[in-house]
Amino acid sequence: MSAGEMRGIDRYDLTDQHTISRVIKGGWQLAGGHGSVDREQALADMRAFVEAGITTMDCADIYTGVEALIGAFLSRHEAAIERGDLPAVQVHTKYVPDRDALSTLSGEGVEAIIDRSRRRLGIERLDLVQFHWWDYDVPGYVDAALHLNRLRKAGKIKHVGVTNFDAAHLGEIVDAGVPVVSNQVQYSVLDQRPEGRMVDFCARHDIDLLCYGTVAGGFLTGRYLGVPEPEHPLENRSLTKYKLIIDDFGGWALFQELLETLQAIAEKHGASIATVATRYVLQKPRVAGVIVGARNTNHLDDTVQLFDFVLDAEDLSAIEAVQERSEGPGGTVYELERIKGGRHASIMKYNLNRT
Repeated sequence: MSAGEMRGIDRYDLTDQHTISRVIKGGWQLAGGHGSVDREQALADMRAFVEAGITTMDCADIYTGVEALIGAFLSRHEAAIERGDLPAVQVHTKYVPDRDALSTLSGEGVEAIIDRSRRRLGIERLDLVQFHWWDYDVPGYVDAALHLNRLRKAGKIKHVGVTNFDAAHLGEIVDAGVPVVSNQVQYSVLDQRPEGRMVDFCARHDIDLLCYGTVAGGFLTGRYLGVPEPEHPLENRSLTKYKLIIDDFGGWALFQELLETLQAIAEKHGASIATVATRYVLQKPRVAGVIVGARNTNHLDDTVQLFDFVLDAEDLSAIEAVQERSEGPGGTVYELERIKGGRHASIMKYNLNRT
């Protein structure tokens, strides 16, 4: 694995056949449930990100309308990309079978979803398909990964990845012979669950981490510094999700101390709280890229600044001094979210995939 640079945005060789921008444009905020989307503005924003060097996009089969939107962008700019007027774009999607369908999953069903993603995106071979499994108590996740690997060998998928898998269950998939290249996980100054076993496993098996939640849905910004704890209901499901992480971390008072620490570091580097929080994750072992959820280009300049500075030992020590007093979140990757009837699971939507 190696890193390079393009237009100020670092690049990373996820494999010798697949190079990504280390900042990945997330698509979740363009899906249903995050407010209305102006299609033409969204397409113009995608071009602005690509022109800035953020050429990798993340979406999913269950993000309503997002695969089709990215497909429209690729179709509109196909000639410009072929001429070299725009850099090549990499698209990462996901395969997320409904929880209610896990026990009846078939190879034909997996292929139907993959073919649908290919049609929506207008791509013959998907760059990276990241596989999620809701319930480990239901057998079949290894078989599903093997189905994806067969589609890789058939030329419909370039690379297979996973998302939200812990080391133990990812190990079963790797042991079955599936060449997993990445695991998309939640990772931030608030959520350290990928550290330890997952990072060690990835190092042994040459798997890289693609990380979401680095700004905790917007909580890790100056907007929340010095303000009272927000009351429920929060503005959207993303804020609700990350407020639970703040509660697990140690509550609002400790969170404010963390924000104050990040603000001091940001002032030192001429950056923002969000940029420092994201830079923190980018410097972690096995992290290939961070997924920045963006509905528009409002914070694009701030995002590009990620590669203008490096957090030094003093910065990291200050952050760790606050983290040492945190209470969590505990457990392995995505463990809290899998507790049936638990606080984190209560906000999940499990059955969004329909053929």
